[in-house]
Amino acid sequence: MAEKSREENSFDPKKHVLHESTYFEDLKIGQRFVIPSRTLGDGNFAAFQMASGDNHPIHYDVEYCRRRGHPAMLAHGFQVAIQTSPGAGMLPHVLEDSLIALVEQSCKFLKPVYCGDTVYPALEITSLKAGNTTGVITLRSTVHNQHGDLVLEGEQKMLVKRAVTA
Repeated sequence: MAEKSREENSFDPKKHVLHESTYFEDLKIGQRFVIPSRTLGDGNFAAFQMASGDNHPIHYDVEYCRRRGHPAMLAHGFQVAIQTSPGAGMLPHVLEDSLIALVEQSCKFLKPVYCGDTVYPALEITSLKAGNTTGVITLRSTVHNQHGDLVLEGEQKMLVKRAVTA
């Protein structure tokens, strides 16, 4: 068997990360975390129906929707809300070792999202509340559509560790 190269012998899977860990003190109000855009198609609608168990035809029957004045199937509000999941973007990777939990989430559904729409989710830090060993990050969550319309606005709170001080 061939001898391993120096690089193979020194590889450490623990160092194979997307971003160096940041802690509560490293964050700033106004800091934005854009989540990749995506076009919500038939596959997304079918997957959400399977996961949610929601069988109302407004979400899964295009003819039913058209008879009610909608141009296409209407996305379920939670189907739009999940687009703001922090894990869909870089935020959990930025926090890496300091992330403890998502502790709160709320949102308002402002405009309809239809099958075929492209959504543009983002998170923005609006508040930082420090505790002794942890801190709470408050994030404004937004989703815009391809027309620039704000279709969802909400708030999320995450619990993160503060930096260890010697």
